[in-house]
Amino acid sequence: MKKLFLGAMLLALAISGPIPTMGQVSVQIGIPLPPPITFSAPPETVLLPGTGVYAAPGVAVDLFFFDGWWWRPWGGRWYRSRDYRSGWGYYGGVPSFYGRIPHSWREDYRNHRWNGREWHYQQVPHAQLREMHERNVREEPRHGEREGRR
Repeated sequence: MKKLFLGAMLLALAISGPIPTMGQVSVQIGIPLPPPITFSAPPETVLLPGTGVYAAPGVAVDLFFFDGWWWRPWGGRWYRSRDYRSGWGYYGGVPSFYGRIPHSWREDYRNHRWNGREWHYQQVPHAQLREMHERNVREEPRHGEREGRR
């Protein structure tokens, strides 16, 4: 009887106590990076009217500058970098600005038209683009001021 009782107690302890395991689970998802774009000089951009987005029409692939980031779609995904030459990282989702850009923006650029109106764009050199962005960041009101709170 003692042996049966002792066996039942050991079984109860084994079931209720944690059992160390040796198993590990590892999940890796490889998202390929887009191929590099070769530049002979920094890309010149144009401001797409009413969007706040700069586009590089002289580059063969879609390349945008918005809010201090360079953006490019590739393979059904979006990538961004602080430097147009390298450092691209996967961005999960579609950037908020993209909905404001018509798919025909390159054709509009070539035809000097935007929304059926004449478009007199100016090329914005890279150095000027960075300078304008840095100035906007410095002049942007703090969060509380933007909402009317101080």
